[in-house]
Amino acid sequence: MVRYVVAHTARDCSSRDQFGKVPMRIIDILTLTRISAAERASIEAVDPAIRVTDAGGWFDGEYRDTWPAFSSDRYLAQGAVGNGTREERDRLLADAEIILGSWPFPFDLRSRAPRLKWFHQRPAGASNLLKGDLWGSDVTVTTSRGSGNTLAIAEYAVAGILHFAKSLHRAAIERDNAEFNARAYRPLLLEGKTVCVVGAGGIGLEVGRLCAALGFRVVGTRRHKRPGSPLPPGFVEIGSAEDIDRFLPESDIVAICCQWTPETTKLFNKDRFAAMKKGSILVNVARGEIIDEDALADALDADRLRGVVLDVYVGEFERPPMERLWSDPRVMITPHISGASDQDRHGGIEIFRQNLRAYIDGGELLNVIDWERGY
Repeated sequence: MVRYVVAHTARDCSSRDQFGKVPMRIIDILTLTRISAAERASIEAVDPAIRVTDAGGWFDGEYRDTWPAFSSDRYLAQGAVGNGTREERDRLLADAEIILGSWPFPFDLRSRAPRLKWFHQRPAGASNLLKGDLWGSDVTVTTSRGSGNTLAIAEYAVAGILHFAKSLHRAAIERDNAEFNARAYRPLLLEGKTVCVVGAGGIGLEVGRLCAALGFRVVGTRRHKRPGSPLPPGFVEIGSAEDIDRFLPESDIVAICCQWTPETTKLFNKDRFAAMKKGSILVNVARGEIIDEDALADALDADRLRGVVLDVYVGEFERPPMERLWSDPRVMITPHISGASDQDRHGGIEIFRQNLRAYIDGGELLNVIDWERGY
């Protein structure tokens, strides 16, 4: 049975039947990430031309063979070995025009998917894709930037700030020593303290809003200033990337929320740590590579920082954290869990649906990765 649809664009008009109708051009979407029945239905509801093939979990065995064991153990279900043969998985990739993916993903995805026009990364971070052959390719790649679990991540950042601002890390030290030392606690009053949000985007805006509600004075930076645009809620100033050096000496807390790009690699180096206000708190909910970890450890040895909160670290998908940092009681490191909560408010599927409608209609897609910019 042949289905018909009125042509959306000229590319649909290759042939007509005797009644002048255009056979519907099927759009094959392959999902490499697990999706719920409701999510699948919402994708299929975008247009009758859509045909979804759900391959969530099919590639888990390949991921175990190609990704570091540290990543596989952390991100794959215990005992998951995938489905089908290599030939069957190759056929799935070869037929796909659009792929909805996540983390991990096949390193050789582009070479195995010759018909691929568009890949949507369900996570928000573009840098997740750096190791695969999609990066820099001719495929349009989009992310869920700005639509992740931004509130949960912002709440984590605030919790980390409070942890060290109120000296709560002392409780674990005293438990281990079986002895209290009340004089070692040096709690800060938050009201009036300055927070610098490095990267006032989706996550950074939420961090700033929550900090302002606690009485902080909030400043932030963006890659480019937007002259004439109103200040986001809670912020007293938004500067460009160059303004970070002006903000650091006056900031009691620095929250790193920016994208990891060549420009931000080791953005926080020995010079930036020297410029930071003595006794300040550093929070990183972005990517570990934004910090020069040797310089950070040196700054802690020099007693420059009150506390450090890291939900990310260099090599987090391959190995445990640097021992100099992980063993320091002034450093709290968690395994990239800031976006987790009892409510899934991730908007990745909705962004994908919006882009899918635009793709079918020949419109512009949201959050297309600029390979040169890095996100």
